[in-house]
Amino acid sequence: MSDASTAAVRPGPGNAAQPQVRRPRTAAVIPAAGRGVRLGPGAPKALRALNGTPMLVHAVRAMAASRAVSLVVVVAPPDGAAEVKTLLTDHALPERTDVLVVSGGATRQESVRLGLDALPPGIDIVLVHDAARPLVPVDTVDGVIEAVRDGAPAVVPALPVTDTVKEVAPAGPAAPAGSAAPGTPEPVVATPDRARLRAVQTPQGFDRATLLRAHEAAVVGDGATDDAGLVERLGEPVVLVPGHEEAFKVTRPLDLVLAEAVLARRRANDGF
Repeated sequence: MSDASTAAVRPGPGNAAQPQVRRPRTAAVIPAAGRGVRLGPGAPKALRALNGTPMLVHAVRAMAASRAVSLVVVVAPPDGAAEVKTLLTDHALPERTDVLVVSGGATRQESVRLGLDALPPGIDIVLVHDAARPLVPVDTVDGVIEAVRDGAPAVVPALPVTDTVKEVAPAGPAAPAGSAAPGTPEPVVATPDRARLRAVQTPQGFDRATLLRAHEAAVVGDGATDDAGLVERLGEPVVLVPGHEEAFKVTRPLDLVLAEAVLARRRANDGF
């Protein structure tokens, strides 16, 4: 999208009128309505503590760390919006960034759409970020935003795949691949070329109008696992930018241990 719309004229040297360029405004939507059952029983995943602070707070701070982000919309569990508002109020957040909490839906796709519906006019770029990726560095956030500013309708941070990946046969006529019972041998049907594969992360960045069109065209529960996938189905281009190893997703108990280790290293090195 263009970065050159003129909002005002400011007198310059020699009384010459010079255009004042309006930078596109950016908001981040953080769906945080999931339960995170793979982390085990307890609070919803986004509310689990890392170094004594809920993951969700870390994720909001990660988005607000970018000076380009003026608004963060947190999509809370349908019955937990009040709790999330209180939690965010109790933790220090950058004052230059507004935070809005809205109730989510039954699926991630529904929750993201509800977050989009809550955005005010004037937002040009939308980031969609997993609350379960609390440690994404600000350089990664800024890199995504800059690529959208440069004209890409959809931008995804990603890393090369380091493991060999196998494609397996479905467990049954209507079952998705990989849905066999744990421990059941699964027949391999293909070995994709690892050099052409990337592991995607968030925040994913979008031109707002493109993302809205993608959600309007989507069918709830159609299997899309990220918002970039919805944009792909429109036939719009999606580009990748470098991700970061610290933007990993906290899904299982071992990931919590790794996240704590990253925070400890940041405190030791940067006083974070």
